[in-house]
Amino acid sequence: MVVDTLYTGGRIRTFDPARPWAEAVGITGDRIAYVGRAQDAPLARQVVELDGRLVTPGVADTHNHLLLGFDDMAVSLEGVTSLDVVRARIGAFAERHPELEWICAENALYSVVEDRRPHADDLVGVTDRPVFITTYDQHSVWLNRPALAALGILNGGDIAWGNPEIDRTTGEPTGWVTDFYTSAMTIDGLAELQRDIPMYSPDRRYRKIVNSLDMAARLGITSVVEPQVPLAELPLFDRAEREGRLTSRTTAAIYHPVGADGDFRARITEAIRDTPQHDRFRLGMVKLYADDVIEPHTAAMLEDYANRPGHRGHTSLEPTEFTKLFIELDRLGYQVHTHATGDGRIRLTLDAIEAARRANGDRDARHGIVHVECLAPEDLPRFRELGVVAAMQPRHASPDLVAGTWMENVGEARWDRAWRFRSMIDSGARVTFSSDWQVGEMDPLVGVYSAMTRARLDGGDAWTTDERLDLDRTLEAYTKGGAGAFHREGALGMLREGYLADLVVWSGDLYTMEPAEILTQHADLTVVGGSPVHDLHGELGGARRTTAPDPGGAGQTCTEPAADHHCHSHAH
Repeated sequence: MVVDTLYTGGRIRTFDPARPWAEAVGITGDRIAYVGRAQDAPLARQVVELDGRLVTPGVADTHNHLLLGFDDMAVSLEGVTSLDVVRARIGAFAERHPELEWICAENALYSVVEDRRPHADDLVGVTDRPVFITTYDQHSVWLNRPALAALGILNGGDIAWGNPEIDRTTGEPTGWVTDFYTSAMTIDGLAELQRDIPMYSPDRRYRKIVNSLDMAARLGITSVVEPQVPLAELPLFDRAEREGRLTSRTTAAIYHPVGADGDFRARITEAIRDTPQHDRFRLGMVKLYADDVIEPHTAAMLEDYANRPGHRGHTSLEPTEFTKLFIELDRLGYQVHTHATGDGRIRLTLDAIEAARRANGDRDARHGIVHVECLAPEDLPRFRELGVVAAMQPRHASPDLVAGTWMENVGEARWDRAWRFRSMIDSGARVTFSSDWQVGEMDPLVGVYSAMTRARLDGGDAWTTDERLDLDRTLEAYTKGGAGAFHREGALGMLREGYLADLVVWSGDLYTMEPAEILTQHADLTVVGGSPVHDLHGELGGARRTTAPDPGGAGQTCTEPAADHHCHSHAH
């Protein structure tokens, strides 16, 4: 046997129970052809020397909002904790861009104003043009007064993409809008956004997708799930495939709005039937919302919020209607992934999955619950019992993101319910890790660090440390766990002969490092289907070429770049 490319000289973590570790892996075409000892490795047309580095299966980022990637014509407020800095950045951007009718910004923190939500008056004097700001989790929007006027909210008008907050004393809109993301992806909500807010034009949304995919390739991500795609935006992914921009294998979950009826579900079925299914693009999942998020008190809890007595959040649908909808989607054969952050609606979703099993029969559906931020202890074993995937994001458990608003809203008495990574994996449930980009950094090594430490990125304020994981189980959730969550365990998630050749060469051996050092590492080489989508050092272009015999008795001297795999025969 002669393989196209052989990786050798490092440590190879396969996540294959039959051969957990190897010294060499060989690829022919888009498949893995050899995994084993270096001394037994086949001849290869080219060899990549690993020099002690680690190779793993490619990362599966199973909850990555490609559509929400950074906009190159918006102000980034990522990590900004001061209102003065928010005002300065927006004001400076507005001065640099007098041609823009709207000033858009992204990734604002809820806690940027101490002890309360931001409001329109906080932006007075920054610019006389409308300002539209999304929060870091995309569930709320912050508007200034010109924006309120332009959208008709100031005069009591409604919008289709959220619920404007009204001051209880004055009866006037505050400039804060809740339930944004669930409403923005409806047919009417998206149409209004595309009409009014430049950041939501198809061309700018397409740029976000391809920029996010380029970033994914650089970070070692070989499979991505875009968890919430409106039907109207499916053509953007077909365009990306036609233009060769799908560097990662991409699965899109179609968003099912609250209140959508049977006609809408028929449109989903038609879309899945009519949309070309490529090697790098798939449909088939449906996304539901059971509640919203904890920070603005809109997630549904079993008990009152700690700092708001008498309030337990609200639900997307009443329990009976939600369960009825879930049973119908299960009957139609969809794999349903449901956003549920509060313990109240995690329980409701588990109840609905159990009801669907009773109504439609048991099948290997692998329905998922996304986020699982606050989990009642008695509901933890139900994930394994019902075959439910826990789609979780380690970075969300970092104090950088949840200290303050999240922790105070839930209350310390319930912190032991927060992001129970270790308990979930120990229970035998299917767990997949992801970034929730752009809510958290896309870099999986940031997620690895967070799962291992549950601390800030500077190492401080570690909390709920009983739920920390070791490196191996964390990487397994990012690789093998991701493949199994979406029925791809027969082709992806392990380095095994016959599997698709998706792998990452990391900059060092992560298994020899402390968590803080892992944060300094990166992907040197990302390979999807045997072809490089990221090659930091030009290794495949400069890989050592060999002379390998062929079955006909002639040798093959490889002289062309690795991606082409062109070899020229010559006589012995």
